[in-house]
Amino acid sequence: MKHIIKNNLGKKTLAFLMLLLIVSCSEDFVNVKTNQETESALTAEKAPELVNAIYNQFLQWPTSTFSWIGISSITSDDASKGSSAGDTGTDKNLLDGLEIDATLLSVREVWSSHYAGIQRANQSLSRLPLFDMDEDLKNRLIGEAKFLRALFYFRLVKTYGGVPLLKAITSIEDVTPDILAKASKEDTYAFIEQDLKDAILVLPEKSAYPNSELGRATKGAAKALLAKVSMYQNKWQEAKTLTDEIISSNEYGLTPNYEDIWKETSENNIESIFEIQARADQPAAGVQGYSVSQGARGDGGFGWGFNTPTQDLADSYESGDTRRDATIMFRGEILFDGREINVNAVNPMYNQKAYSSEFSDAWETGKNIRILRYAEVLLINAEAATQIGGDAATPLNLVRNRAGLTDIASPTQMDVWKERRWELAFEHDRYFDLVRQGRAGDVLRSKGIPFVDNKHEVFPIPQEQIVKSGGVLIQNQGY
Repeated sequence: MKHIIKNNLGKKTLAFLMLLLIVSCSEDFVNVKTNQETESALTAEKAPELVNAIYNQFLQWPTSTFSWIGISSITSDDASKGSSAGDTGTDKNLLDGLEIDATLLSVREVWSSHYAGIQRANQSLSRLPLFDMDEDLKNRLIGEAKFLRALFYFRLVKTYGGVPLLKAITSIEDVTPDILAKASKEDTYAFIEQDLKDAILVLPEKSAYPNSELGRATKGAAKALLAKVSMYQNKWQEAKTLTDEIISSNEYGLTPNYEDIWKETSENNIESIFEIQARADQPAAGVQGYSVSQGARGDGGFGWGFNTPTQDLADSYESGDTRRDATIMFRGEILFDGREINVNAVNPMYNQKAYSSEFSDAWETGKNIRILRYAEVLLINAEAATQIGGDAATPLNLVRNRAGLTDIASPTQMDVWKERRWELAFEHDRYFDLVRQGRAGDVLRSKGIPFVDNKHEVFPIPQEQIVKSGGVLIQNQGY
């Protein structure tokens, strides 16, 4: 009987793990076309390609674009579905109204695409130690893989709460039920923290990389992500210490003009801590559909018009805040590159941070996605100081002054929260920030968004995954 149960569980697990694995892979940063090619390239000389394949997962349509935009942005008070009334974007109209269930495509794709990235990381981490190669490079690649795995898991835990922790490639003989069971949120965060602490020990600083390697994970990126992970758990001393270290490293600074951050010419600049790297050359290796799905819609437009700024966001900025016009494209506006948004565009506003100047309507553009910036490090530092004591004014006011605003002498946590909204709008943080702050229900319901307490703090586990697990996975409360 035990043998039969184990065999059945093994088959279910194998199907589950195979479902999570995506095989497409093509980017300049990644010289590997498919996982099959990766298997045939398992030599020390090509070891970096194993890790490059992990980075490549962030270029995929469900990982960084439509489904992720729906979950992380359209659900918030900063964004609406946008586009035309009749174009639902498959389920973006439902996400816009928090009409969420376990069968939605976005819910399913965010889960499977992020686990695909985790499986790529696990493949790398299982093979890299076996290579006879330069130890420093080997350790760096292991650190990169752990950083990227931590980033995938951080997105998952923010979205679904505790999730199954696939820590390694597991053979059928080693399959046990706990592999499919959800870990607690606390255990999920602990696993993320350990990956990042391991990465910090072996990754170089940004300045130690040659230009040809810009965009790879760095010590500063691992510290910044760990600081953010700490903030999400209210571990304020850890967040303060880590951000103090980043600030004192002198590796980073603020880009003088906020609008310049989002231009292709400013990628990987002094403010950049980690970006998803994209390339528009032939063959293209950009983030699939990221710019075109959010571009202006209608005659003379260059996109589908999804994920549009709300009037509430536009009206929330302080007078003179330069971030408003750098974040939002308005009907009739002439952009920095001379392109005009048609006065008859379908939607009154669009997300300028997603705009790609040279390849505005291409499926894969050369526009990087900014994941971690020095400005956020300053804001985490300031928020930590409001909680445990210390100087919150200096880091907060550096961010405010860059935006053309005056100093706040004695900032409160609410002051920092406001700055986070304005500074990080459309960087896939707002909904998760409101949940973290414990005020998602009050804020969203006041704006007509039907947030249900003790339910909408997380999204449902995809029903198809529960079925494939044989019931080992348990659905989140309220779904």
